[in-house]
Amino acid sequence: MSLLSTLIPSLAPAPAAPAPAPRTDSEPTRTPRHEVTDTPEAYGLVVELPGVAKDGLELSVDHEQIRVFGRRSWRKPEAWQALHRESRDIAYELVLEHGRTIDAEKIHAELRDGVLRVSLPKAEALKPRKIAVA
Repeated sequence: MSLLSTLIPSLAPAPAAPAPAPRTDSEPTRTPRHEVTDTPEAYGLVVELPGVAKDGLELSVDHEQIRVFGRRSWRKPEAWQALHRESRDIAYELVLEHGRTIDAEKIHAELRDGVLRVSLPKAEALKPRKIAVA
């Protein structure tokens, strides 16, 4: 059992068996560094995607999974000859299960400086509430 599933069982890494939506190419992917936080109102997801632009990013929520797919690609400037390049194009993929605990209509995501921040509001049934005693 992973530390993530121990701390937040409803937001654990998805099992490897069922593959997410198939991509047209067969490029290898890397799991990006990520952090999940928990508040009474929402889960927070921070994913490090260095070099990924908004047009190379896909974020989807379906059934019981959250899927982040990002592609870092480098474009050579016109009339420029590279003598050496230390980085390469990389595809990142992260799939997490949420167990239908998230209100998918209220998800907010922001990508800035290679860091994706996602707010995953909890479904109303999971939020703590006070009960008045008569």
